[in-house]
Amino acid sequence: MAVNFDDVARAHERVRGQVHRTPVLRSATVDALTGAQVFFKPENLQRMGAFKIRGAYNALSQLAAEEKKRGVLAFSSGNHAQAVALSGRLLGIAATIVMPEDAPRVKLEATRGYGAEIVLYRKNEDREALARRIAAERGLTLIPPFDHPHIVAGQGTAAKELIEDAGPLDLLLVPCGGGGLLSGCAVAAKHLAPGCRVIGVEPAAGDDGLQSFRAGRIVEIPVPDTIADGARTKSLGHLTFALIRKHVDDFLVATDAELLKWMFFLWERMKLVVEPTGTLAAAALLEGKVKVEGMRVGVVLSGGNVDLAWAARQLPR
Repeated sequence: MAVNFDDVARAHERVRGQVHRTPVLRSATVDALTGAQVFFKPENLQRMGAFKIRGAYNALSQLAAEEKKRGVLAFSSGNHAQAVALSGRLLGIAATIVMPEDAPRVKLEATRGYGAEIVLYRKNEDREALARRIAAERGLTLIPPFDHPHIVAGQGTAAKELIEDAGPLDLLLVPCGGGGLLSGCAVAAKHLAPGCRVIGVEPAAGDDGLQSFRAGRIVEIPVPDTIADGARTKSLGHLTFALIRKHVDDFLVATDAELLKWMFFLWERMKLVVEPTGTLAAAALLEGKVKVEGMRVGVVLSGGNVDLAWAARQLPR
């Protein structure tokens, strides 16, 4: 099932009043560094601290009555987990979440706080297989983290808001893990600003999207070792890859060192607590990996659920 702008617009109506319309933020320092007009979409200020609530609420709200009664199951390293848990609480749907045992503590605690049941798995386990087995045994509806039309359409509402509030853009930079946010935002951007180039940004250690984009087929990699835990995906989804091939113009990557550098820059200069994954697009921009002088540039900051104790240990000595 394809996703078009009408799907994004309908998703926006469903989530209205349930998710924040996060502001568009500017920074004179960033504009001076880049020579561009930069418009940030800070989804770290979103409910549950990330864009994921957009897709999760859109998906859960469309379940049949019987599916809502039985409950849902999701697998996630953290932000999708929290989004499904919170959406379930808002809609009165019980949620079970399969999470890695080494997931950031802040994300585990928040997911529990939203009332979800958590099932932990070890690094060497296949989380999707485990999730499908539990869902089948309990009769739960599986809500995937990115490869689902309702998820993609919901995530696209972030770019819809950004362009409606900031005006047409020449370039949009979006973090990419499984591709749900990137593909949804690309659908919205190409409709609202047809001349806008859309670039996905991945961690350098997890560049499956870039490899897939260049190869013209889905490339699967081992689970990447990166501080960008929200982008520790093995591959794009079939739906997200098809949309990316149609609507996305290019890919860039950022190293873990670059993510830390610019994460702390955003904390210090813009007073925005952004997590490493949420910094991907900003890091590519601020490292000068794409020419933007004289352009109007949109940057999605995808989330801010960072373990502060961990972050403090990463500060330069």
